[in-house]
Amino acid sequence: MSAILGFDTSGPWCAAALWSGGTVIDAIAEGMTRGQAERLMGLLQELLARHDLAWRDLDALGVGVGPGNFTGIRIGVSAARGLALGLDVPAYGVTGFEQREGLQAAPVYVPAPRDSVYVVQADGPALVTRAELAAHGTLLSPEPAPAALAAAVATRAATLFPQKAPSPAPYYLRPADAAPGRDVPPVILPPDAP
Repeated sequence: MSAILGFDTSGPWCAAALWSGGTVIDAIAEGMTRGQAERLMGLLQELLARHDLAWRDLDALGVGVGPGNFTGIRIGVSAARGLALGLDVPAYGVTGFEQREGLQAAPVYVPAPRDSVYVVQADGPALVTRAELAAHGTLLSPEPAPAALAAAVATRAATLFPQKAPSPAPYYLRPADAAPGRDVPPVILPPDAP
C-alpha cells in the first residue's frame, strides 16, 4: 500500500497530510507567520509516528509550490527536494490553484498581500485586488483550511504517482518585496597587488 506525504508552507502555516490506501488518512496544520523552517521536519515526523510509519515507508512526496509567501515556499520546496533525494522517491510540486480546485467555488483564488488575490483569468494567473473583484460582482468563497490544502497536495501527488517528476520548483507570480542592496561591491585585488 502506497504512503504519500504532502505538505505546504506557502502561507502563514505549516501543514501536512498523509495519503494511504486510496485516501487521506490524516491532515494537520499549525498556524505561524514565522518558524516554518524550524517546525516542518518535526511536524512531518510527528505525523508519520502517529501512523507507525518511518521515512523509508514513503513512496512519494507532494509539496505546495505557491504562489504565496516567498520564504515559506522556499522552505517547503527545499525540504521536498532534500527528502526526495535522500529517500529516492519522487516529489511532486502542486500549485496553490491546483490545491484549491474542488475546495473553492469559482473563481479559484490564492490570497496575496495588500488585500489582493491571485486568480486565473483567460490569459493566465493575475494579481487583482479584492475591491476590483467586488466592483465586478465577483464573490470569493472562503479560503480552505491549511490542513485541507495539505490534504489536496497529498491527493494530487497520489494521482501523479508513480510518474517521474521534475524537481519541485517555486511558482512565483510576482517579484520579491525585498530588493538587493545598492551598495557598490568591494573591489577584489589580484593576489600580486601591493
